[in-house]
Parts: sequence; structure tokens; C-alpha cells
Amino acid sequence: MFIRRLGPSDRPAVEDLHGRLPADDVYLRFFTGAPASARVVAEMVTQPDTAAFGAFHRGGLVGVAHYRREPGGRAPEIAVAVARPEQRNGVGSLLLEQLVASAIADGLPRVVADVLTVNHGMLRVIEDLGLPHRIDYDGPVSHVVIDMPRDEDRTDYLDAVLARQASADEASLRALLEPRSVAVIGAGRRAESVGRMVLCQIRAAGFSGPLHVVNPRASTVAGMTCYPSVDQIPAEVDLAVLAVPASQVGDVAEQCGRRGVRALLVVTSGVSTDSAASARLVDAARRYGMRIVGPNSLGVLNTDPQVRLRATFGRGGTAGEVGVAAQSGGVVIGLTSELDRLGLGVSTALSTGDSIDVNGDDMLLWWADDARTRAAVLYVESFRRPEQFTEIARRLARRAPVVAIRSGSSTAGQRAATSHSAAGATPAVVREALFDRAGVLAVDDLTQAVGALAVLCWQPPPAGPRVAVLSNAGGGGVLAADACARHGLVVAPLSEVTRARLARLLPATASVGNPVDTTATVSAETFADALKLLTTAPEIDAVMVITVATQVGDPAGLVAPAAAHSPGKPVIAVRFGQPVGVVGVAAGAVEAASVPRFADPSAAAHALALAVRRSRWLHTPDRPAPIPDGVDLARAREIVTAAMAGHTAAAAVEDTWLAADAAYELLAAARVPTAPARLAWSAEEAARCWRQIGGPVVLKADAPGLLHKSRAGGVLSDLRSCLEVEDGYRTLAERFGERPRGVLVQPLVPAGSELLIGVTRHPPYGALLSVGLGGTNTDIVNDRAHRLLPATAADLDELLDAPRGVARMLAADRDASCRDKVADVIARMAWLATALPEIAEAEINPLILTSGTVTAVDVRIRLAPATPDGAWLRTLPF
Repeated sequence: MFIRRLGPSDRPAVEDLHGRLPADDVYLRFFTGAPASARVVAEMVTQPDTAAFGAFHRGGLVGVAHYRREPGGRAPEIAVAVARPEQRNGVGSLLLEQLVASAIADGLPRVVADVLTVNHGMLRVIEDLGLPHRIDYDGPVSHVVIDMPRDEDRTDYLDAVLARQASADEASLRALLEPRSVAVIGAGRRAESVGRMVLCQIRAAGFSGPLHVVNPRASTVAGMTCYPSVDQIPAEVDLAVLAVPASQVGDVAEQCGRRGVRALLVVTSGVSTDSAASARLVDAARRYGMRIVGPNSLGVLNTDPQVRLRATFGRGGTAGEVGVAAQSGGVVIGLTSELDRLGLGVSTALSTGDSIDVNGDDMLLWWADDARTRAAVLYVESFRRPEQFTEIARRLARRAPVVAIRSGSSTAGQRAATSHSAAGATPAVVREALFDRAGVLAVDDLTQAVGALAVLCWQPPPAGPRVAVLSNAGGGGVLAADACARHGLVVAPLSEVTRARLARLLPATASVGNPVDTTATVSAETFADALKLLTTAPEIDAVMVITVATQVGDPAGLVAPAAAHSPGKPVIAVRFGQPVGVVGVAAGAVEAASVPRFADPSAAAHALALAVRRSRWLHTPDRPAPIPDGVDLARAREIVTAAMAGHTAAAAVEDTWLAADAAYELLAAARVPTAPARLAWSAEEAARCWRQIGGPVVLKADAPGLLHKSRAGGVLSDLRSCLEVEDGYRTLAERFGERPRGVLVQPLVPAGSELLIGVTRHPPYGALLSVGLGGTNTDIVNDRAHRLLPATAADLDELLDAPRGVARMLAADRDASCRDKVADVIARMAWLATALPEIAEAEINPLILTSGTVTAVDVRIRLAPATPDGAWLRTLPF
């Protein structure tokens, strides 16, 4: 379906749709067998005061949903009409989702509907919508009230939208990933022809359905009969592989659409850079409802024995359990080759190429319901709809680990990502916060990805970060312990009981601390017994084993059998001198690989740390942060509305910064503790403020765009007399010329620890909440934690522990309540930014901690017109 807003030019189509409704549908829609004429309905639907949307299929209007905006704040009545052939296919639900998004944008708290009680289909659609609603049955008519999603309803509604999208997406992808038949268009007679390579691979893999070849200039290719065009293939075609020149792709796509092809795999490159060719391809896909992979795709792979689809000109990809999706064909080849080597194999693999349509989001939805996929790995260079990606990835990550290979982290990488597939690279900090929220484990390269997958697929999840290091070479154990510490793991002290048991088992020269050094003289059997002992120690969550071969023996061969006795704790091995980064070591001759063995302890520690992070994420309650006590949304909204009055989207940035007094008022509405602030417009007024405060004060210039007041000379501190205050005001006025909007007078807050709490909005990713050291340290020490909003309660709590400087500062504070007070300020800033999407930037710097109190002494807030929330809508990219 192609959904768009309706206007006056659509009146004939709306009239035709309603005029073609059968009699029973007319009765259900209008409660009478003799409704107003279709022309009257069409005129009403397309009026400017009506929010109306149409569903188009193959160019024809097949569904309409609308409401008229009512005066006086009355809830508008919604209505839906869908052509009989398209009913019960989800068109009504899709149109209602559009109405919900429109109602949210219009600021409507609710909509209403009158539905005949016998109209069970429409009542079921409303029930399944996922929004709070009430149905009052009044004889033949049911009165329905549907509330728009509030913060507490947001997750339920998004889950319902996502469930519908998953169902629709899975159905649309079946023609691509489980096609009943395939046609390769453009397979040539030359062996190096890309189309011929794809054709031969599909045939060699034993594709389970009919395979056809289209080439107007050849009667046979690779021994198979050719058809001159897709129109002349006598059977139905689900998937067409396009390997024709870029200039012909649009025409061939049009032919495929007319023939009823449901999905296109475009391996041709150069289409996206040819605007005309790209437009023709998109237009054909839109009109005929075809899904597109590519252009510039390496291909598609599904190793399911019921399908056996290998529509690719790449190598690698034996049957297995890992799903792979990447924009880069080279990354797909590298990943599938490494997964084959490890024995993990591939369930499905997709090279999205230029990603006109199908991308990583689609594959995440597919894998979420694919029992063959036990883990997934992605390589993405940009996100179209980040909030949707988060919800989709989270859905899969609850069942199976999801690993993402970062891209565009460096300046050079960002340049490459921007040019490749014409997609801009996501800012690194925002991307990391996105991955954290979604439960996606981010790595920097293919080696880290396969190492992480080896641990995640072969070993049980660790219960925590406490690691025991066991080695028959003391230096190796030390290196491993250092690597664990670097990656956030804890080399935990062993209990007296565990140490005593080790001492009885090992030679007197052994070290039974942690790391445990058995010495090189112990037998392989004794080493294995030490490993079994450590896996039963309650103070340990995982064991890292480092082995080297000596003239006495080599314990490596018994590590995997000993690990098989582990009571649900992961065991990771390290073998110095191993020629490859990671291999799998089987516990028995006929068993699958069970223990990942790394060549380097740092790589092993990194992979184990990712497993710990996943376990922590899985066990962290996904509970929305509660609304802080005492906040005044009405007052906050009033301040923002007043400040935005007269501003437009094109207003200069400096014009959107809140005046200092308004910024402090906004914090007060959120009940953030601040130092009282008064804005003075003359030296005499500043002196009067000083008298009212009754103590030493600080003067601050309130100038638009003034980021670092202290550095720019905009702060004068510890002024203790009327004369000092008046002179200070004149100094600031002279220093900043006509820039100041006034001078802020505040009481002097005693020195203390300083924090920064900030919010920045990054469309379309949302608002990012940041916490770190404040004051003059904020630009020197790069130690901040970030979380995307809206946040969970766990997100806000982690913001105090992730920045090491902040965690140390709070741990050193003698007042135990200080942490709770800082956490409360963070929660209030998160609420403020979530409740007011016009806040483009807000920063408290510093928040001063002293004598058991927290005080915001400086705040800056920038406003910008709010953008509509696209999370409520299902859309295709074209």
C-alpha cells in the first residue's frame, strides 16, 4: 500500500471508492441503506479542515480514513472505508495508524467513533490497535472513545504497531527469502557474466523451486533454456534477479511488475547514481508492490534445506545458525567465510547494497521469528528510522544475541560511509547510545564480531563480570588479568575455601590467588581438575584459561572436556601462537565446537565482556522512568510557548536561546534545585538585587550564543559590596557591548564537586542525555555517559556509574544522600526534554555538589520547532 494525505484533487477517486461500496458495506459505514451521495462524502473528506488519508494499490484508491477538526476542543469523529477486495488485509489498521499520528501532531487527546455493534470487523480493528479505549454499547450502535498514547501508553502502542509491521514484513519478505520460483534476468553466455554466476550458484545449491533464465539474445545459458522476456515465462515468478545494465533496470522492473513478480534482487551497480534509472525502479516497485534488495547487491542466501536459495555471486555461507546482513558485499563475504571456518555457518545472509528498500531492519524482523537463526550480525552505515530500529532490534535481542559492526567511526570512515550508498554516517556517540538501548553489541571489526559470536553461541551466559584466570604460564596469566581489567571485567579474589582446595591440588610452587598459576610442571589432568574446581567456585562467573605447550606436557587438549562439566559458567581459552584469531575446540570427537579459543587474551576478554554486557541487559528491567514528583508541565509548556512565539524554523540559532531568567524558570517548573537568579538591566538594579540576596554574589553576562561564560570573561565572582556589584555590571556591559540581554545576579554558591548534565536533540534519533564532569573540566576530560530519551529507570541509574570520574566523585562524597539527589536532577532533566520536544539543547554546567546539597548554578536552553514523531508510522523508504 502507498499511503498519503488526500486533497481536493483526490475528490473523483474518493467519490468512486464510496460509489463502488456494496450495499452491506454502505450500511456498516453510514448506518443506512440510503446514505448521502458519494459526491457529498468526497467533498467533505477533502476539505481543508479534514485530516484524510488514502491507501493506494497499483495506482487505485482502495481505502480512506479521516476526521474533521472540531472547534472548541471537541474530540473529532473518525471514519474508515475500505474497498471490499482489500478488506481483512490490514488496510484499515494501517490507515488508523496514520490518523493516530495526525491526531498526535494536532495535539488531540482523543478521537471518537460510532460503530454499528454488528460491525465486528471494525470493532476488532479498534480493539487490536494497541491504544487505551472505551466501548459503550448502546443498542445497535457502539460509542468508542480512543485515547491518544501518553508516555505510559507509548510502549504498548509501539509494540502493537511493531507486531503488525513484523507480520506484514515477514509476508512481504517471503518472496525474497523463501521464493517459490526464481528468474534470473540478464544471465549471459560468458563465464564471467555476473548474472550467469548467480544462475549457476542457484542451480548448484539445489534451489527447491523452478528456476528460469531471461536473455533476449541467447537461446540457452549454462545449458538452460532462455526466455526472451519475463512476460513470456509460462509460470509464476516470486523473485527476479536483475543483472542487466543500469539503464535497463527500470524498464525490466516495470516488466516484472506487470508479470506479477513480488520481489526484485538487483545486483546491478550504478543505478543509485543514475537518478532517472533509480526513479523508474522505485516507481515500478511502488506501483506493483514489489520489495527491492539493492541495487549493487552481492545477493541473497537462505540455507534452509526446504529452500536452498543461493542467489549470489559471492562465496561462503554453509548452513548454520547466524543471520548476516550488511550494506557491503565485501563484509558479507568476510563474515560468511569466517562463520564457515568456525563451523557456526549461516541461516540467512543478505547484501543490502544501496538499500533502496530492504535493509537491516527488515532482516531483524525476519530473524525474530526464524527459529534457525540463533544469533545475528549487522553492518550498517546509517539508520533510516532509529527509534524503529531500536524497537525491532530489542525484539530480536531478547531471544538471540545481535552484534553490529561499527562503521564511520573515524573522519576518513565517515567520508567513505557518506559516499558509499549515498548514506550519511550516524554520529558515533548517538549510535552507541542507540545500540545500548536496543541491546545490540557493537564491535569495531570482523575479527571482534566472530569472536563475540563464538562466545555467545557456544558458551552459557555469564551471571556477572567476575573472572578467574587459570594459566600454566605465569606471564600469560598476568597479561590475561590486565586484559580483563581493561575491558571492565573483574579479576575477583578467590575465597579461602577455593584457595585451600587449589593448594591441595597443585604443587607448592603454584600461585593460588587470581590469576592462578599452576606452573608448567603440572600434568594435563591436574590442570583440568583445577579448571573444574574454579568453575564450581561461587565467587566466580567465568573462567579464562591460558595454556602453553612445554616439554612436560600440553594441557590444552583437556580444556574443552573439563569445561563440559562447568555448571553453566562460560569457559574461554587462550592459546599463544595460534595462527588464527579464534577457533572452536570440541569437547568430544563427534561433538560440535564448544569452547572458543583465542590467540590473544585481549580479544578473549573483549568477547567475554560483550557476553557480560548482554547478560546484564537481559536482566535489567525495561521499566520506563517514572515522572518525577512535583513537576509542573503546564507552567513548563507556557514558558516554552511564550519563548517560541514569533520564532520560525528559519530563525537564527542565537535567537532561539532562552533568556537566562526564562531558563531558570523552566528548571523551576521541573523542580530542579537552582541558585536563585535575578536579571538586572542596569548597575543600580544589580545593586538592588545584591541587597535582596544579602551576601556575596556572582554576576554573569546573559548574551546569546555565549557558551563558556568564564572563559569569555562573562563571569565576575565573589562581589561583596554595592560598589563592586555596580562596577562589575559596567564591566560586563562594556566587555560585551550590545550583546548582553542583561546581567544575571546570583548568590555565591560554596565551591564543591562539579557535574554536567546536558540534553541535545539529534533528529531523527531523538534527545540524548549526557552526564559527566562539569565546570572547567568538562572539555578537558572526555568522560561522559550518554543515554537516548525517553529513558528507562535503569538507564538513568547507569548514567551515574558509567563515567568513571563521576562514579569516583560520588563514591568519595561523605553524604550518602548526594547520589540520590544527583539522580533526581538527572531524572528531572530527562523528563523536561521528553515532555517538551521543542528543547533542542539544555545544559546544567555546573551542578555543584557541596555539604550534602546539589545546586544548578548555570543553565543554557535552546529551543527549536518540534518535528513530528515518526515512530508512530510504518513506512517503506521509497
